[in-house]
Amino acid sequence: MKIKVSLAILACRLTRLALRMLKRGGTALPGKVALKICPDLIAVLAKDAHIIAVTGTNGKTTSSRIMEQALADAGLNYFANRSGSNLIQGITADFADNATLGGKLKKDWAVIECDEAATKKVFALMQPEVVLVTNVFRDQVDRFSDVTVTLESIRTGLLGAPNATVCLNADCSLTASLADDIPNKVVFYGVDAELYKTRVAEQSDAPCCLRCGATYQYGHRTYGHLGDWSCPDCGAKRPAPAFSVTQLLQSDSDGSRVTLRTNDEERECYVNLPGGYNVYNAIGAVAAVATAGIPLDAALSACRDFRCGFGRMERFTLGNTPVRMILIKNTAGCNQVLNFLANLESPARFVICLNNNIADGTDISWIQDVDFEMLVGMGDKLQSVTVAGTRAQDMAQRLQEAGIAEDKLCVCTDYGELLDAVAAAETPVFIMPTYTAMLELRERISRITDCGDFWE
Repeated sequence: MKIKVSLAILACRLTRLALRMLKRGGTALPGKVALKICPDLIAVLAKDAHIIAVTGTNGKTTSSRIMEQALADAGLNYFANRSGSNLIQGITADFADNATLGGKLKKDWAVIECDEAATKKVFALMQPEVVLVTNVFRDQVDRFSDVTVTLESIRTGLLGAPNATVCLNADCSLTASLADDIPNKVVFYGVDAELYKTRVAEQSDAPCCLRCGATYQYGHRTYGHLGDWSCPDCGAKRPAPAFSVTQLLQSDSDGSRVTLRTNDEERECYVNLPGGYNVYNAIGAVAAVATAGIPLDAALSACRDFRCGFGRMERFTLGNTPVRMILIKNTAGCNQVLNFLANLESPARFVICLNNNIADGTDISWIQDVDFEMLVGMGDKLQSVTVAGTRAQDMAQRLQEAGIAEDKLCVCTDYGELLDAVAAAETPVFIMPTYTAMLELRERISRITDCGDFWE
């Protein structure tokens, strides 16, 4: 067995080294090679580690980065799957890369982002101490035909790790329902404050009670189906959160200042990324690392100082133009980006890059449910919208249906020309790509800026 482990680690490292020399990510194939040699390599390597895992539809990468920063601020040595390769192959590769050839991890802690479907295998192998579940939304319909499919995948994963303490988003009725039939200890977190002055028109992904089918009522609603939900018929309701945001003190294009309540104290916290959804990422991450025994001061400083994940509100400067890149991948996430953009106080230009490759999700019908109509209300603050990607024409048509004026709408089929136009812009530009478009754009940007490669 020891020989198989050593061979798997060596093969993984050599494969990754070769791919990195070719300037390719080397995030999944090395792990695939390792798994061929030793299928349970994660279980062998993870047995002595303190592991915090995060899963859910939206917010995995940002939550992971906050938790990484908290471990660093607490003086702990750790590793993480920073590339975002969150299927079993990518996770295996990162474990192997952080182990000796003898099969012992070099770090005491790990922060592991895991795809919702992959939890079914990964959690049983990894046996995390703490699991953060961010939310469940409709996403990648070609993979997850319904939100209940996503929910069941996560439930199966948690059942495979019964000793983990699970941090659940109390505001998401789907996520909160996991507590009903898992043996794990559960800690709830949530938001008890309004997050936006102006909100998009949204369809709920969970309008009805999972127990009796009645329509939920809300004391307050943050976005999507998240909020203070309750069932008027059977009495099911949002659990009381042990960690919550009680007040939004300030919000601008740089970040948010909030009041955070734990079981026994109230503290002020600054989240150094804008948008209400990042407030959720912050409170979830604080709940998870505090549950893992990390001091609260380290968790709060992490929210202030962490470096965002690639493409997640990431900042660049092209020419003299300030640019933010914001990943979009489903209706709920895109609507929250629009919430942020519609609340901007200064003029800006937008770029939307829509691909439908396998990693993006081949079904793009989700764009029909996004409230792009909200952009019309921005008036002169919205200076232009450029669309690109393999499905640029579909996006252009959707924006025309939303009422975007023709003189503000442009289709660009070449990413080089697109970035040249961005660099020549006289106002801030916000680029909203789907996953594979983000990787290609970011690779081009890394050639002309110091942002580094996406896996760093």
